[in-house]
Amino acid sequence: MADTMQFDLVSPERKLASMQAESVGIPAADGNMVAMPNHAPLVTTLRPGYVVVTAGGEVAEYLVTGGFAEISAEGITVLAENALPKAEVTKALLQEFHETAKADLEAATEHKNADAARRVAEHHELLIRHGL
Repeated sequence: MADTMQFDLVSPERKLASMQAESVGIPAADGNMVAMPNHAPLVTTLRPGYVVVTAGGEVAEYLVTGGFAEISAEGITVLAENALPKAEVTKALLQEFHETAKADLEAATEHKNADAARRVAEHHELLIRHGL
């Protein structure tokens, strides 16, 4: 059994991480989950939150606003709508993401309303988590 797995995090702007990791926590659509080496294959959507990577005994966190994660026994690839290291997260950026989610809710068609409302709530939770 392998002790590590390949982890890659990519956003449209840049590749944020590529490393061997012991575990990766993701904000999956149905709740937080942790992937470890030899995980069963899975593809899931992501909700706004933090990807938490443990690699070499160190922990790194990355904010994602949504996207997809593909998990296999060998690794996990996260394709994020927007992503940045936690150290780059600012109040203004979180508020911008929240305002974008609210605008998407206002423009949502009736059948997409519930998804858009949930996304606004998830961005609001991020603001609260950061004491804003």
